[in-house]
Amino acid sequence: MSIWSRKSIEIMSAEAAGKEGETSRRLPRSLGILGLTAFGVGSTIGAGIFSLTGDVAANHAGPAVTISFLLASIGCFFSGLCYAEFAAMVPIAGSAYSYAYATLGELVAWIIGCSLVLEWLLSASVVAISWSGYVTAELADLGIALPAVLSAAPISIQHLQFTGAWINLPAVIVVLACMGMLLFGTRSSATVNTVIVIAKILALVAVIVVGAHYVNPANWHPFVPANTGAMGQFGWTGVAHGAATIFFAYIGFDGVSTLAEEAKNPQKTVPWSLFLSLAICTIVYVGVSLVITGLTSYKNLGVDDPLYFALSASHAPLGWLKAVVAVVAFFGLMSVILTSIVGQVRIFFAMSRDGLLPKAFGEVGKRKTPWIATLITGLVAALAAGLFRLDELGDLVSFGTLLAFSMVCAGVWIMRHLAPQARRPFRAPWVPVVPVLGVGCCVFLMYFLPHVIWKWVGIWIVFGLLIYALYGYKHSALRAQLKRNAGG
Repeated sequence: MSIWSRKSIEIMSAEAAGKEGETSRRLPRSLGILGLTAFGVGSTIGAGIFSLTGDVAANHAGPAVTISFLLASIGCFFSGLCYAEFAAMVPIAGSAYSYAYATLGELVAWIIGCSLVLEWLLSASVVAISWSGYVTAELADLGIALPAVLSAAPISIQHLQFTGAWINLPAVIVVLACMGMLLFGTRSSATVNTVIVIAKILALVAVIVVGAHYVNPANWHPFVPANTGAMGQFGWTGVAHGAATIFFAYIGFDGVSTLAEEAKNPQKTVPWSLFLSLAICTIVYVGVSLVITGLTSYKNLGVDDPLYFALSASHAPLGWLKAVVAVVAFFGLMSVILTSIVGQVRIFFAMSRDGLLPKAFGEVGKRKTPWIATLITGLVAALAAGLFRLDELGDLVSFGTLLAFSMVCAGVWIMRHLAPQARRPFRAPWVPVVPVLGVGCCVFLMYFLPHVIWKWVGIWIVFGLLIYALYGYKHSALRAQLKRNAGG
């Protein structure tokens, strides 16, 4: 009955099958492989390629931002194998949080849950800020200039200072709009998301195919610019720094696994969706990053709308493609906000069912969605999007993602020892080599994130532990069950 108590595979399997808990706190299985893959791709292809690609190219990696994407995808591949094993074993909401509960105990699961808030909730904020940048640029092209004080972040968390702006109003509005859509239910939002994702993929493929005819190979030289003398500023340390910064763009893995409890035949559909998401996204990322760094010098890409900018700066007859990108950014980034909110809500749902958060976070309304958790997630994400900068929130999201991924990799190895005979419809190969490589890749990339981000993550974890001590520890459903069993 200690803070290290673990939830057994049997209990988690019963919850996934709907054999425990109230009917009002179960999620319907309504998503197939297409919907899950679209969700994974939708939550992956977003701010990473639409905004942060330019920042990484201009300030860290140059044209080698392509290599940064490949490095991040390698780490994701090892993590994806481990995610697939867990998701097939226990297709339950909660993802890395639930897996940690079964392998490392309640306290570690709580810490991972706090990390997932950084990953999912702030991811919605980051993408909303990116969306605001594209919309502002598009409106400026139409002769409509939004006041700078209403379209920029008023606070810098890295320097603890005010920027002079009031609020990023477009970012707030888009988060609230996505929250409203999700309150109508997962099935309807998943259908909308699937349509948006297909359109987004087709448009980005058009950027690759058409833009490739107008690239200037001279823009790729040097492919890896020489280091300036500071770690992370070009050279190979810059490539590694870039991989760490854009890693959050691969949270589509975690996104698929958070919906495992709502998947049809999850033992097959979840692993397939995980790897299809990675394959599709990696191909698109590599192709688009090569094209935009070939259309213009990487030094010019440090803007909020690098795709839009690159198509304009090339002086090629690509006006129609620029318009397509504008439309895709408008709707495509909205789909990422949708999936980010859904992912966070499912984490809250799982933690509430375990008693670590109030029951209100797990209440499923008439439209079969946890509406209170959706409302809280949307409001907090909107507040963060309106107040803080894209690059700083992006680093926080990357840290949370890397920490969660590393814990899942470690958990697979631990679970092989704790429950060697457990049914595993999908088995990660070469254990413990794959989990060790997964943890190693994540820790390596975390090292290259700014040190100030480690400080803020530490403060957040301490705050989370305070909540656990005051509420979660006392209301733990697992602890209550163990006490009943001990008393009986």
